[in-house]
Amino acid sequence: MIKITLPDGAERSYAPGTTAMEVAKSISEGLAKKVMAAQINGEVWDATRPISTDASLKLLTWDDADAKSTFWHSSAHLMAEAVQTVFPHAKFWVGPAIDHGFYYDIDLGDAKLSEDDLAMLEKKMNEFAKQNNPYIRKAIPKAEAVQYFTEKGDEYKLDLLSNLTDGEISFYTQGSFTDLCRGPHIPSTGAIKAIKLTSVAGAYWKGDEKNKQLTRVYGITFPNQKELDEYLLMLEEAKKRDHRKLGKELSIYTMDDQVGQGLPLWLPNGTIIIEELERLAKETEAAAGYKRVVTPHIAKESMYQTSGHLPYYADSMFPPMEIDGTKYYLRAMNCPHHHKIFDAEPKSYKDLPFRIAEYGTCYRYEQSGELFGLMRVRCLHMNDAHIYCSKEQFADEFRAVNEMYIKYFNIFGVDKYVMRLSLHDPKKLGQKYVNEPALWQQTESMVRQVLIESNIPYIEVQDEAAFYGPKIDVQIWSAIGREFTLATNQVDFNSGNKFKLSYTNQQNSTDVPLIIHRAPLGTHERFIGFLLEHYAGKFPTWLAPLQVKILPISDKFMDYANTILQKLKKADIRVEIDDRNEKIGKKIRDTEVMKVPYMLVIGEKEMNEDKVSIRRQGKGDMGAQLVDEFIAALTTEIKSRKGE
Repeated sequence: MIKITLPDGAERSYAPGTTAMEVAKSISEGLAKKVMAAQINGEVWDATRPISTDASLKLLTWDDADAKSTFWHSSAHLMAEAVQTVFPHAKFWVGPAIDHGFYYDIDLGDAKLSEDDLAMLEKKMNEFAKQNNPYIRKAIPKAEAVQYFTEKGDEYKLDLLSNLTDGEISFYTQGSFTDLCRGPHIPSTGAIKAIKLTSVAGAYWKGDEKNKQLTRVYGITFPNQKELDEYLLMLEEAKKRDHRKLGKELSIYTMDDQVGQGLPLWLPNGTIIIEELERLAKETEAAAGYKRVVTPHIAKESMYQTSGHLPYYADSMFPPMEIDGTKYYLRAMNCPHHHKIFDAEPKSYKDLPFRIAEYGTCYRYEQSGELFGLMRVRCLHMNDAHIYCSKEQFADEFRAVNEMYIKYFNIFGVDKYVMRLSLHDPKKLGQKYVNEPALWQQTESMVRQVLIESNIPYIEVQDEAAFYGPKIDVQIWSAIGREFTLATNQVDFNSGNKFKLSYTNQQNSTDVPLIIHRAPLGTHERFIGFLLEHYAGKFPTWLAPLQVKILPISDKFMDYANTILQKLKKADIRVEIDDRNEKIGKKIRDTEVMKVPYMLVIGEKEMNEDKVSIRRQGKGDMGAQLVDEFIAALTTEIKSRKGE
């Protein structure tokens, strides 16, 4: 018999070869109907895969992220089966689950697939789903797998096989479709009840522009139609909130081919938002004891060799420029420069924690196919800071950074968030991660303890740490439920030694500081992209590029309008007059489109009573008010940084 330990600590005995699905049935038939996959000793398996040894078991249902990923990966195979029936000569590269749904990269040869073909493929998928075919896993020796795909003339699967060894290879079959796949998969196709193929795009094989372009088909599926309908409604709302669309309509930023891909130009409206975010960050950081610094945009190759970024990060850095026989790089990160500032003057324990901050500009070489509006760019303005502290100070400093994140969440109305604790993979020490196993264990434990004590929601993710230490990636959700990676909070136990950083401790001997890298507001680019979607372009008044628009009913009231304009400007309120020769209705509609928070309608009655008629964006007429009272109330609102 084998011992199965459930998440609540309960232990049950079963015959060797029992599956997770059989365990679920022994608990409850109702539970078994919901199970899509299983977590065996922390690894996600098919619920129908036999368990031969003692194991911890977690049954995964639709509410679990790993179950959704399994469901969507299985749906990609279902789509491939549909494609194969229409395009028999198609060859398939990879078909992973993504954050919402899945895609498959396909070589269709000379055939073409367009958006118009998606409905036909959906129909095929629905037919196959209703057949309730099981997903069958079979372990395959490498030689047999190579022979299988050689006979099929499939260079894509042969390429995948070249990196695998015996014991790592499995085939999955459902219906008439068989594919090389490590899995896992859901028990059968019958669980897939609602299907939508969303788009067709081009994708270079392995993401390399020099390789053949494949056809990428995106889709999403659900276990019921209601969830698909809700998702499609959210998708329509997301299109309206697309930061690229709103960025253009609201004159926030622009891109220009002569400047270069992924290099946004911030227009005056966008620059105002940047300045307001920087003001918020500077006020917050000053109150938390940070000192501001400024560092160069380039540095010698030797500095990045010392930091270790060149061997670990070279592919993400722009090629070097050579000056007087010395190579210089555009900086892809601010930390090495900040280490040099720490080292510029002797430090003692009395100087710690030493906190320095900079909105530093970084340059990263993203592949052309990966660039996406403000979300993936090549020039980033980062809300960066580094804290140099002793081990005894670490917990308080790390906790304070997390509390700063939560303060910002409250300001921007972020109600849903989670911290992803990214850990190292012990198998990759010396390759992807610095080879300090004891320090990895120690620092990961320290970070975990702070999160637990702070009662902050978090999840743990293997093999996503920074090369020099564990990190927290901050995941936030916008108002319509879309997930974004906002920023990071990283522990660095490596750079202090690399840069020979030191301070004199209380025992009058030399010690090396621990370093915390943090960026609570991320980059201007990504954060403003998030805010455009989150607010649908309707920024809270303190952040809005234009806060007030004065709308005179006719030219007769322009002098009064200008008097109000000067009063508002004197109060440091961003204001303009709409002096066009247009009817007041059109002025109001146009101002609504530009999402200006307040409109002040000026006519004879307002002028005679020294008042303004106030219209609030999206809310309509708010009544009349004395000018000075309006200014006082608006100034209070702006200073409070209140959202809607």
